[in-house]
Amino acid sequence: MTKAFLTKIRNRQFPLIVEKDEDGFYVVECLLFRGCYTQGKTLDEALENIREVIEICLEEKENQEILKSYKPKELSLHNITL
Repeated sequence: MTKAFLTKIRNRQFPLIVEKDEDGFYVVECLLFRGCYTQGKTLDEALENIREVIEICLEEKENQEILKSYKPKELSLHNITL
């Protein structure tokens, strides 16, 4: 990833889903990129890990194009119980 591209994406926000699994680990997934997920023992560790995974994903041209076109007006997460 070039330094110029890193400068362009500075302060960009990425949609994440965070879940705590049955073993107590935090699992984080970035919804923009296929296969972009990680985990950590703490929430801070999991969020630091996902930053690294996102950077790796952004080395692929396809994901750079996805990011260029990603301009959500609103984003929310909802849970329902059946």
